[in-house]
Amino acid sequence: MINPPQNRETYDRFHYSAATRVGDMIWVSGQVGLDPATHTLGQGMEAQSRLAFENLKTVLAAAGATMADIVEIVTFHLDMHGSDIQAFVKIKDEYVPDRYPAWTAVGVTHLVNPDYLVEIRAVAVAHCGAG
Repeated sequence: MINPPQNRETYDRFHYSAATRVGDMIWVSGQVGLDPATHTLGQGMEAQSRLAFENLKTVLAAAGATMADIVEIVTFHLDMHGSDIQAFVKIKDEYVPDRYPAWTAVGVTHLVNPDYLVEIRAVAVAHCGAG
């Protein structure tokens, strides 16, 4: 179980780990656009996407991996057809600029908090560099 300090409250409250590592395989639970230090939500899709990717990056680092080790992402979006998906792709490409992992984008009617716009879960293989 991988639980960076900023995820401890979530682990205690909801009884799940930020990630699970078995060998070099790492499964990362859904990450959202919430700043773990201030508990504030990013305003708009770009801000929430950036925070979600930063949270993903932090969890991967705690598991001994990097963003380059991601082999799959699954994202959950409230808006699959408007400007939100375009804003998400722009931020995604900043965090994963090449060696693109497999990606499944799912449209949903709501997430756990009605103000969340996106959630990202990932699978990584430590030290693979996705290559």
